[in-house]
Amino acid sequence: MNIEELRQSLLQAPKNGYAELTDAQRAEMETYCKGYSDFMTACKTEREATAWTVATAEAHGFKPLVPGMTLKPGDKVYHNNRGKSILLAVMGSESLNSGANICAAHVDSPRMDLKPNPLYEDSEIAYFKTHYYGGIKKYQWATIPLALHGVVYRKDGSVVTITIGEDDNDPILCVSDLLIHLSADQMKKTLAEGISGEQLNVILGTEPLQGEGSDLVKLHIMKLLNEKYGLIESDFLSAELTMVPAGKCREVGLDRSLLGCYGHDDRVCAYAEIVPLLTMGTPKHTAVCILADKEEIGSVGISGMQSTAFETFMQDLCDATGANLNRCFENSFCLSADVSNAYDPNFAETCDPRNNSKLNYGVAICKYTGSRGKGGASDASAEAMGHVRTTLNNAGVKWQIATLGKVDQGGGGTVAAYMANRNIVTVDAGVPVLCMHAPMELVSKYDCYMTMLACQAIYLA
Repeated sequence: MNIEELRQSLLQAPKNGYAELTDAQRAEMETYCKGYSDFMTACKTEREATAWTVATAEAHGFKPLVPGMTLKPGDKVYHNNRGKSILLAVMGSESLNSGANICAAHVDSPRMDLKPNPLYEDSEIAYFKTHYYGGIKKYQWATIPLALHGVVYRKDGSVVTITIGEDDNDPILCVSDLLIHLSADQMKKTLAEGISGEQLNVILGTEPLQGEGSDLVKLHIMKLLNEKYGLIESDFLSAELTMVPAGKCREVGLDRSLLGCYGHDDRVCAYAEIVPLLTMGTPKHTAVCILADKEEIGSVGISGMQSTAFETFMQDLCDATGANLNRCFENSFCLSADVSNAYDPNFAETCDPRNNSKLNYGVAICKYTGSRGKGGASDASAEAMGHVRTTLNNAGVKWQIATLGKVDQGGGGTVAAYMANRNIVTVDAGVPVLCMHAPMELVSKYDCYMTMLACQAIYLA
């Protein structure tokens, strides 16, 4: 065997996915990404993603899971967890005692939530006070178009949905920044200090009502909200309102190979999980899709992955088929579908190029997450990694390996640890992202498509 033959047989030689993309695959990729773009434009909060998923699932034959019901292979059921997360399943031909194939993503993203008493006036400008949610670079959220999304539980007990800033006829909202001409002191600060959390105040208006007294601009804003939504100021105390970047998901680059929008982390993986489940026949093992909330703040709370809502859903599935929940968990496999950081040559010093995911090289498989010394990580075993490797190879899915940058640079986590804590074999995988947690993130169409095919392969394994 000569050197070249030895090289080909023993060494890795990853290729850009476009080198192997067929015309048929390209057409399927573009169709898939168009659907994904529409989803991202419509769904900017976990509530919106959950509502979209319920409507789409029901249109494809899914029915609400009712405790005590009997299920048979091929049945499609879901549980809407209080409008903020959702679990879906397609029942398999084998008993749940042999395990389920699970894909778990999250549908919350970093943002700016309104404080409980948000509305105030200062120097004849009306503002909303906010409290940022998840890990953000605060300076990135100043001087960009913002939209208000959320729900309000009004004094009369009714609930109203609010969206302002997405329609072309809507006004947008904004956080101000200091002009460069007077920013000598600000420019000496670190990026983390340039804009503080208490400066993320959203401008609502400047026109006062005609009359006597104080806070006439604030009163004008409240009057507008009352006329359109029936709100009074105390209704903010029972509201979930959030500021997100306004605008649609758009193609990026002269070759249109990228998609740019808010919230790819992690709705890009959520959509990849949903699509193959919708038209699935009867799988061998029950296929379960989880779209969780609160991952960006630790997967806590009633709609997060640490909630027992997942156990309850799986217990109902087991009860409906005569299976044991613990046996089900110990024989199950979970693909924790979350994004990775794509290699960015602008910031090459933060990455390990031998182990970093790259754009257009397919779904990124991550053996472990965590920070520095693998703190908080779910560290997948060789057998678990081998299962994913074999499954994706057999399905013709393009994949690559991923780690989250240099060891001492920082780190992050996913829902993987909470699935593994339940005695479920778990591996992280997802779409590589540029500008993660920024108001606009970038992903490759090719990687989005391959991640969907990866989820499909795991469901059918």
